[in-house]
Amino acid sequence: MSFPAQLLRSIESINQFLDQAIPPENSEPLPIHKAMRYSLFPGGKRFRPVLTVTAGEALGLDGSFVLPTACAIEMIHTYSLIHDDLPSMDNDDYRRGKPANHKVFGEAIAILAGDALLTHSFEQIAKSPYKPEIKARLVQQMSEAAGTTGMIGGQVMDMVNENQILSRAQLEQLHSMKTAALIRFAALSGAIIAEAEQSAENSFAEYGSCIGLAFQIVDDVLDIESTTEILGKTAGKDQHTKKVTYPSLIGLDQSKKLASDLIDKACESIKKYDRHSTLALLAKQVLSRKK
Repeated sequence: MSFPAQLLRSIESINQFLDQAIPPENSEPLPIHKAMRYSLFPGGKRFRPVLTVTAGEALGLDGSFVLPTACAIEMIHTYSLIHDDLPSMDNDDYRRGKPANHKVFGEAIAILAGDALLTHSFEQIAKSPYKPEIKARLVQQMSEAAGTTGMIGGQVMDMVNENQILSRAQLEQLHSMKTAALIRFAALSGAIIAEAEQSAENSFAEYGSCIGLAFQIVDDVLDIESTTEILGKTAGKDQHTKKVTYPSLIGLDQSKKLASDLIDKACESIKKYDRHSTLALLAKQVLSRKK
């Protein structure tokens, strides 16, 4: 995913905030801080925090004001990747083009690094300059997006349904939890921080949900059409583990069309708030990404 110039400034601000939020490598205990920073830097696409900043800016906020929440979301995302790669989970040796965290630091430190990033994510909300009631809403919504009703629950469904036959509705529920829930929160959180009206929250929640599902569909397609070198992680794993994916269920062409339709729906849902078309531009990046 190659971000347009107007979004690159957000990535730079996000990286600076994350660098300050996580203890340096030379601070004790050394192994845990090295492991945390190893997976957090250099980061991936930073898609989720950029989405939060962009949503906040569309509603009139200064991007810097949204950074604590944006970076909390990136910490949760990174922790989930560390744990997903573990031998007991997806068992992948590579992530973002380099050895997975557990291959470098061992399984125990990798687990603790993920735990620490999750813990630090809530610290960012607690230390943020938002009103107490806004902090409370963010913590609630983030917990739901990352917990058993969201990302973790979706990962469990993904694991227990290997080699199983799923309906399209079941697959959509799985991915709406595993991938889309955190992306939905990334978009919605900007509206929460801006104290926007309920109709705006609904629009941004729908925007995030549609993008999140499209994001996973594109992931499924790339697992088939891309390579390990380009993806930075092992390609073809879905077929190898016999996971049910959108391409396996409805075919490649229909999967691509569905992803495109979801992005169109996402753009339409926030058209009213997207005066500079930045949100639409960000959404469309999902379809053009290569990894």
